[in-house]
Amino acid sequence: MRVSDPGSGHHPDSNMSSYNAPFEIHVHGQVPLRPGTRFEQLQEALKPLWKYAGARSLADGAASAYEEEPGIEYDGKANLLRMCWTVVGDEDFRQSLDEMCMSLNELAEAGAAIEVTFYDVEFDEDEAPEDAESRDDFLMLFVGPTPAAIMQVQRDLLVQDVVNLMERHFDGSELGGVVAEIDRLFSQRFDALVSSLEIGKPPRGGGGAPGHGGGSGGRRPRHLH
Repeated sequence: MRVSDPGSGHHPDSNMSSYNAPFEIHVHGQVPLRPGTRFEQLQEALKPLWKYAGARSLADGAASAYEEEPGIEYDGKANLLRMCWTVVGDEDFRQSLDEMCMSLNELAEAGAAIEVTFYDVEFDEDEAPEDAESRDDFLMLFVGPTPAAIMQVQRDLLVQDVVNLMERHFDGSELGGVVAEIDRLFSQRFDALVSSLEIGKPPRGGGGAPGHGGGSGGRRPRHLH
């Protein structure tokens, strides 16, 4: 079931006017949900997002600022949350992301990664001086029912990135030791943090997998559909 309203989007009564908001913020990912998850529970978990957009409900705020993006979709049959949603906002949106992730942890069936990209709307690549840098930023957020589930998806992303990079120089069959070392490092991290209250919070910024940081290597392209 799609919960977005084609006539909705970034509302005029939003707490962040498009005239003074320096970013277009794109949230992208899919989260497997526990069987039996009710729409009302998901609406409450995603309240930080649709409320930030100035909406009165999830259905009202699920449409993206870009019509070609699917927005926020809830597939009740597959127990899946899909997000490809853009909102105009500022740095304070990060607090909304923290609140959303903590709530989604309670509904997630397995670990999942959520990509968040901040696009600097005032930066023009064609007209900017050569030494100028945009304020673009890219975050990898992680949600899951347990710390182990969150670390598992972090581990899988890291292995994927490292293997993709090293296969340019080595055969895949030679990389077993590299993968084993990554697993050892994650085991150490889990043992060290399992009793920490911080383990339940999704990492931000540098907590994502290598190769997913923002700022360098040119601006990230928008997701195409």
